[in-house]
Amino acid sequence: MIKRKLMGLGVAVALALSVAAAHAADAPPDATIELKEGSVAAGIGFSWGSGTLTYKGKSYPVSVDGLSVGSVGITEATAKGKVYGLTDLAKFDGVYTAAAVGATTVGGGNVAAMKNQNGVRIELFSITEGVSFTLAAEGVKLKLKQ
Repeated sequence: MIKRKLMGLGVAVALALSVAAAHAADAPPDATIELKEGSVAAGIGFSWGSGTLTYKGKSYPVSVDGLSVGSVGITEATAKGKVYGLTDLAKFDGVYTAAAVGATTVGGGNVAAMKNQNGVRIELFSITEGVSFTLAAEGVKLKLKQ
């Protein structure tokens, strides 16, 4: 009997956590980010060097180091993302490590979820079909350009 109650409690907690996570996923992002690259590094694929962060109606150029795409035959790769937990622009800069990488969207794109040391989280997805992300082992360094 106690075992059943504990299992029931565990199921209830898991259900509550999944509902909370789904609600958080529906929350509007604090910002958006777009990365676009058209150059190819031989043997590596694309390696992004820049992007644009849109925060509170303003656009900010961003440098990107440590995110690459190893696809052959693609002349341009584009990725877009939603940024959460960005309460202050100063919290954007940092090293983002993978929270989840490699999920495939319905349209064939790739999704990467990453988070920095300030709690800023980015859900980045490829616009270019068939492209998959590779994050550097030490993470992806994102920094606002001055």
